[in-house]
Amino acid sequence: MFVSSQALSTAEPLVDAPLLYKGKVRELYDLGEHYLIVVTDRISAFDYVLDPAIPYKGDVLNSLSAYWFRQTADLLENHVVHTDVLKLGAVAKDPLALKNRIMVTRKAERIDIECVVRGYITGGGWRQYRADGRINGIPLPEGLRKNEAFPEPIFTPAAKNDVGHDEDIPFERMEELIGAELAAELRDKSLALYEFARKACAEKGIILADCKFEFGLVDGKAILIDEIFTPDSSRFWAEDKYELDVEIDSMDKEPVRAYLSGTDWDKNSAPDPLPASVVEETTKRYLGIYERLTGKSLLGI
Repeated sequence: MFVSSQALSTAEPLVDAPLLYKGKVRELYDLGEHYLIVVTDRISAFDYVLDPAIPYKGDVLNSLSAYWFRQTADLLENHVVHTDVLKLGAVAKDPLALKNRIMVTRKAERIDIECVVRGYITGGGWRQYRADGRINGIPLPEGLRKNEAFPEPIFTPAAKNDVGHDEDIPFERMEELIGAELAAELRDKSLALYEFARKACAEKGIILADCKFEFGLVDGKAILIDEIFTPDSSRFWAEDKYELDVEIDSMDKEPVRAYLSGTDWDKNSAPDPLPASVVEETTKRYLGIYERLTGKSLLGI
């Protein structure tokens, strides 16, 4: 059984640097020339941060992003400077607790568009399609079935909101917000990244159903920032569990969502703490997807 005390739910006491932003999972610190991103074990669902945290979740998210940033570096420049906690010196008050959880990055001006690529019609895309036969304004053929693969992946951007949910927008609206040239560049880069990872995942028996990216500007050049191809930013399905017309058990925090959906929680107040069995199963999911994608174990066993 995994020991819940290993979970890192907050990193504030562990870092000696100005805190710029605290999200549901990530915390952003100012190192002067660079940013420091610390990924915690916090987990959220239905816009609530849940208790307790999920052991090793932060390790997986940060280490998997670092893995994919290395894999895609030839395709597109990214923001990573290093992930070595020992290089932080006195900034890291507890290097052991922060191991595998930090990423020092270049300072980029975030482009406030979430770049979503969908290879399959599922999730929010499926709900849009059922409503009016479109996804982000893109007209689609009649009779598509839930979880069906598109003939070609589609690009469905969203305008980022720091408060509340991001807003799905048509590509034409993205062009209005950031300019046609930059919009086309981000679309093409997102599709190329998806295709690269889709093939890599398929070799591991995993379907990359959809994913999202964030980009930033450094000296006027668009680079990849935030996280990529993690269970929190992508939808992974095991090939042997793929079916049409069902809710596929995705390789992420599905145990948490399933548990909460089976309770009488009203989603308008803080939920009760997660049972130990749900926490343990979710930890296994995160560690499992890391191992399948990278061929390595974070636990060294």
